[in-house]
Amino acid sequence: MLVQDRPSPHAAVAGGGGGKPPTSPRGAPGADRRHPRPFAKNLDFASWASEHSSKLLLLLFAVASAAAVFLLRGAAPDAAALLCLDRSSSHSGGPAKLPYPDVAWSKVPPLAVAAGAPFASFRAERWIVVAVSTPPTTALAALARVKGWQLLAVGDSHTPSGWELKGAIFLSLELQAQLGYRSIDFLPYGSHVRKTAGYLFAIQHGAKVIFDADDRAEVPGNDLGKHFDVDLGSGVTNHPVLLQYSHADPNRTVVNPYVHFGQRSVWPRGLPLDKVGEVAHEAFYTEVFSGRQFIQQGLSDGLPDVDAVFYFTRKPPTSAFDLRFDAEAPKVALPQGMMAPVNSFNTLFQSPAFWGLMMPVSVSSMAADVIRGYWAQRILWEIGGYVAFYPPTIYRKDHVQAYPFAEEKDLHVNVGRLIKFLNEWRSNKRTLFEKILDLSYAMAEEGFWTEQDVRLTAAWLQDLLAVGYRQPRLMSLEIDRQRATIGEGDMKEFVPKKLPSVHLGVDEIGTVNFEIGNLIKWRKNFGNVVMIMHVSGPVDRTALEWRLLYGRIFKTVIILAEHSNAELAVERCALSHAYKYLPKVFARYSGADGFLFLQDHMILNYWNLLQADKEKLWITNKIARSWVTVPLESNKEQWFVKQGAMVKQVVGSSPVHFQTNYKESMSKDKIAFCGSELFYVPRRFVEDFGDLVGLVGDLDLHHKVAVPMFFLAMDSPQNFDSDALAGTVFKTNLAANETFSSIYTTQAPAVFPVKVMNEIDFIKVIRLMSIGDPLLMELV
Repeated sequence: MLVQDRPSPHAAVAGGGGGKPPTSPRGAPGADRRHPRPFAKNLDFASWASEHSSKLLLLLFAVASAAAVFLLRGAAPDAAALLCLDRSSSHSGGPAKLPYPDVAWSKVPPLAVAAGAPFASFRAERWIVVAVSTPPTTALAALARVKGWQLLAVGDSHTPSGWELKGAIFLSLELQAQLGYRSIDFLPYGSHVRKTAGYLFAIQHGAKVIFDADDRAEVPGNDLGKHFDVDLGSGVTNHPVLLQYSHADPNRTVVNPYVHFGQRSVWPRGLPLDKVGEVAHEAFYTEVFSGRQFIQQGLSDGLPDVDAVFYFTRKPPTSAFDLRFDAEAPKVALPQGMMAPVNSFNTLFQSPAFWGLMMPVSVSSMAADVIRGYWAQRILWEIGGYVAFYPPTIYRKDHVQAYPFAEEKDLHVNVGRLIKFLNEWRSNKRTLFEKILDLSYAMAEEGFWTEQDVRLTAAWLQDLLAVGYRQPRLMSLEIDRQRATIGEGDMKEFVPKKLPSVHLGVDEIGTVNFEIGNLIKWRKNFGNVVMIMHVSGPVDRTALEWRLLYGRIFKTVIILAEHSNAELAVERCALSHAYKYLPKVFARYSGADGFLFLQDHMILNYWNLLQADKEKLWITNKIARSWVTVPLESNKEQWFVKQGAMVKQVVGSSPVHFQTNYKESMSKDKIAFCGSELFYVPRRFVEDFGDLVGLVGDLDLHHKVAVPMFFLAMDSPQNFDSDALAGTVFKTNLAANETFSSIYTTQAPAVFPVKVMNEIDFIKVIRLMSIGDPLLMELV
């Protein structure tokens, strides 16, 4: 049995569902399309010859052809060659072209419900349609009690006889045969695709909304209105906006919505397998007005809609799936040009999309609803509608029942090509139903389904007209117009949660444990190191964020800024003299192993510093653009001249060991100039650093001159751990086409410059850093 408990459409017809399947699915209503049996005729030869003249001519032609073949066998080789040429010519035309259905749309007669038919007078606006092949389940009984909705159960040849459920309408095979729908002629007896008859029945009996479900769907709270947008109303102005995937990349035509809802390692049935590895979070979303999400796809907790590849490789054979999606994630819409798999057991169809309910019959069992979903999405664009995905709307229990991979063959073989074809397909037909039939025909020509589904489409569309459905009006395609440029204000942020999942049969908790193991390792290495961070951006928007980011790794994070903020524990310190403030911090944490100074214009990839020597000084002296030597002689920059004079004064008054170290590394007519965005002072040099600050005293020596002077005075550069920060990405000015995202790499110990002014900027940084530390995503 399949995961969805769907028998193969090719299964042998079995007894059940009220007995033997009817000889004609349409029964009496279809008699007008069958040839009547001829009356008895006189058998005299003249009458017989007159009536069979065409047959006599055909017989004479056959005899003449046989004689010609006999004569040519004894003739010359040229004659034989001529015969072969004729045969070849007769078959040179290739395969016959598919016949295009000729439908007189304006002449489809209405199909009234017979007065004596069951449920003839019953009408409801909200319907739940399920296919049933087993006795009623507990979940199905709950669906029958969903307030304000009518449950319709559609039987097939596997349905037990006498099937009954209180509150449900049951369509047995016999009852389906009496409905008079053209489509029923095409539906296999033993398949869930017989739901097509149920959709028509619901539409004929007043449906405005149809929830396409299966018999194990458990609706939380038994209220579909809490999970879907059931009432779209008459205008979009009454509805809020929805997040929408960005159309910035026109080559991105399919997306995995499970990532948005917290399950990046899970993919839906029908997603091209070459897209399974695309698990990155969205850089940004856009927005779209709500009100035209005519197809609403819900997610399923427990057993989500997954394919055989996932089902067989992500758990032991006897274990049941019980996955969870983020119930708090916002619903998200797909723009024109982008698609995602849509199924038939947790999907809400609004009336403008009822035409998209038809289930194809010539494809494999587990491919039918997904192919339908892609087909419907493409047509949906023609009326200005779109598909939206919703957080968990049902719970489905995994019965741990294997199903054959072969039932999905049409998905894994063709789905990528189908998506490409649908995006490129265009039609000049003038009405929606003509376009739908045109697309069905084109899909048959391309081999996505067969002529049988083309004829089914024609019958289905005529059935819709016959039961009173009005086809929606066409609208111009957005994908054929110039897309508006996405401005900064149009970009909307949402960072999905990362929920526990499974990887190749192993719970993702193992992956999380590995990531936690890394966090413990980093914390063990830096847990007694104090970070001192100078923040130039608005502290009320960034101070807490910086503490969250680095406080996980370091002993504590001291925030300095040009202005203090007691509520946020931000201490006042001018960046130009930040070095003078450091001894105060040193004194507070006398037991710390060392102190790391960092400006908020630089991002620290702490995971690349595990090998750095915490007993040595670190500074960016190996970074050419960060550390430079400035000559003082003939220097026209008075600022450097004044700074050089103060350096000479401090060095000249320094103890011998400071003077010796400095003069061995720097000549008297030069000074070192360093941005000092990042440096580390180990515990053994803390006292020396404080002494040098005391030697500077009230001099107006700038931070960018004082710090490199201190380092050269405290120790020889050959004793620095210069390699610790040597791989830093450092750019003084970004080119017009460069951003922090484009220069950032997780392989560098640090990256400069970055500008973080608010929470949105911070989230962008976190997303980039999370490649090196995935647990960072828990912060946003």
